[in-house]
Amino acid sequence: MDIQIPTQTVTADPAQPAASDPMAESFDIVARQDKTEADVKTLRSDVDEVKARLDRVSRAASRPAIAASSAEPTAEVKGFVDGYLRRGREDEIKSISGAVPRDGGYAVPRQIDTLISSELKEISPIRALAQVVQTGSAGYRKLVTTGGTASGWVGETAGRPQTDTPEFAEIAPPTGELYANPAASQAMLDDAGFDMEAWLASEIAMEFARAEGSAFVNGSGVDQPLGFLSSPTSMAGDAVRPFGSLQYIGTGDADGFGTNPEARLIDLVHTMKAGHRQGASWVMNSATLSEVRKLKTSDGAFLWQPGLVEGQPDRLLGYPVVEAEDMPDVAGGAFPIAFGNFRAGYLIAERSATQVLRDPFTNKPFVHFYATKRVGGQVLDSAAIKLLKIEV
Repeated sequence: MDIQIPTQTVTADPAQPAASDPMAESFDIVARQDKTEADVKTLRSDVDEVKARLDRVSRAASRPAIAASSAEPTAEVKGFVDGYLRRGREDEIKSISGAVPRDGGYAVPRQIDTLISSELKEISPIRALAQVVQTGSAGYRKLVTTGGTASGWVGETAGRPQTDTPEFAEIAPPTGELYANPAASQAMLDDAGFDMEAWLASEIAMEFARAEGSAFVNGSGVDQPLGFLSSPTSMAGDAVRPFGSLQYIGTGDADGFGTNPEARLIDLVHTMKAGHRQGASWVMNSATLSEVRKLKTSDGAFLWQPGLVEGQPDRLLGYPVVEAEDMPDVAGGAFPIAFGNFRAGYLIAERSATQVLRDPFTNKPFVHFYATKRVGGQVLDSAAIKLLKIEV
């Protein structure tokens, strides 16, 4: 007998959720984790790139500006250095700048002359303090008033009486020709890596600074500047002292600074008018400075104070101290210390163009470069410089 078993078809209800597959869910979680880690890595890479860009911008902003002297040389400088200085080709200078020989040489290009001047200011102490004017001729003259401009007070409708005519004095700084004669071998000149421009400027500046530093302090005024220590001196005050003479005070000791050096230095400071004291400096040589650094007040404090920040000068009674090795040592009758506003008190007049003559014949195999420049100097305002003299 045939027995039939009934069958039943079961259909899934779309409203009911399908049974979860643990294996599929595990794969899905791993895939999401991988994607998240990839996104994090991409984000970190972007952040690192932005940080690197910011670091480059910061370094570029903090980098010092390129000095003018390191700029690309002009055609005139290249012709002067490579054509004339290295190889002696005068025609190349004439074709570039139209230069002609003057006083036996050629005027150096302005770019090199500026480099020489900047190094002179760094090396020569008095030049860095004094007033420097550029002249176009060998002589320079300036009129200064000795008594001030006359003035007065009047009412709104009152008459204006005539004032006294001010008195003038003429300043004509004695000048002389300053020269230097550096030499280089022909092998150095033929070396393309040899920085001819920087070497020449440095050699000329060193020689000029040594010679003029001595002249601005002790120069005789004969074919050279008149140094401020060579000017007339007097113990009289500004109101009665002859024009052009410097005031000094004594230390009270024939051999040194005496028993109360603080008082004498303070007196020296206040012999100068308040207007000139703004910007004033002490000038002395290193031997005198070594003695001054040992001076103390009555309560044991040192008069000399070191600069608190790098690059700032040391100070004595609140004013900067400048070392000038051409100042005299402490000795009887000497003026070892000067206190003054040298920008108002001393005038340096120079003809800006430095001239160079190339000489390959005098000292073979060396090539000499004979550089000349006219420089003058003189006390401009004698009330702006005061001196300390070792005397009773």
